[in-house]
Amino acid sequence: MPTRGVVYVHSTPLAVCPHVEWAIARVLTAPVTLHWTAQPVDPGARRTECSWTGRAGTGAELAAALRQWPMIRFEITEEPSPGCDGERFMFVPGRGLFRATAGAAGDIQLGEDRLRAIMASSRAPEALQHALDKALGTAWDGELEPYRYAGDGAPVTLLTRVG
Repeated sequence: MPTRGVVYVHSTPLAVCPHVEWAIARVLTAPVTLHWTAQPVDPGARRTECSWTGRAGTGAELAAALRQWPMIRFEITEEPSPGCDGERFMFVPGRGLFRATAGAAGDIQLGEDRLRAIMASSRAPEALQHALDKALGTAWDGELEPYRYAGDGAPVTLLTRVG
């Protein structure tokens, strides 16, 4: 059953842009040409975004392909599809990759067992808040937020996975 999602490359050095396109093309098994724009938050860097269509799990494959370049900032979303939860991936240099299950509205979902484990291991309110922030990817969101605003109104490319 096909699903769809979006790749946001919030910031990458100009020299890495072709490598990002090649990585996405390898995962989607289709040629990719993205429209790159300047990233005002990071002078000299570029940004792009593209919607994709493919089978469930394509978002994880895209995240694995893009994390090979530790200097780029990116987000990938994959919508839920029949029998599969949606996913959200965020990558920030120095922080690494964050992955979470996402609901139909795009919200991060924490399962009952995970919430129970967080509550059982948190001895103080501050510890509970810290554990929930970590589970929700709050630090990644905080670092990516200025890059997201800088991309408002940027063009979007539509891609489809072949096969």
